[in-house]
Amino acid sequence: MTALAAAGGSAVVQAAGTDAWTGLRRRVAEIFGRGDSTRAAAELERLEATAQTLLPATSGAGDAASLRLRQEGVWAGRFEALLEGLDEEDRERTVTELRELVAFATATAGDAAFATGTAVAQEGGSAVTGVKNTGPGRRGPARAAYTGDAEATGAGSSAVTGIVNDNR
Repeated sequence: MTALAAAGGSAVVQAAGTDAWTGLRRRVAEIFGRGDSTRAAAELERLEATAQTLLPATSGAGDAASLRLRQEGVWAGRFEALLEGLDEEDRERTVTELRELVAFATATAGDAAFATGTAVAQEGGSAVTGVKNTGPGRRGPARAAYTGDAEATGAGSSAVTGIVNDNR
């Protein structure tokens, strides 16, 4: 149960700010709401507060990793407390729902890069600090925050910070 709760907390944080967020937050609200629209609405507010906390504009780059870890822990604790407070039948149903939530998040997560270092390219080389998708088609959403600086020196050099989709 603890590992599943931790995976649920990670799923919430990973999805915040991505294309998967709307679907995931609805599912989380349903899990916690247990058919009560007032409780579900309260969960939606908590989820939005989490998403706002994780926005790049609300914190400095040095805080990004610790904020993400803290929010993962908060949600893992909430999932664990929920599971512990249910009778066996409701717990089994909720475990199934939580596993489906984690599978949904995993399938839609795409790539993410946070608080990366500096990309330095020299002498015709290339460097990326963030996410680089190569080949035809995209694997899913990508998210980059607090990526480092990019520095390219010399003819033919390129350095990028953020997300690069190279479909060649």
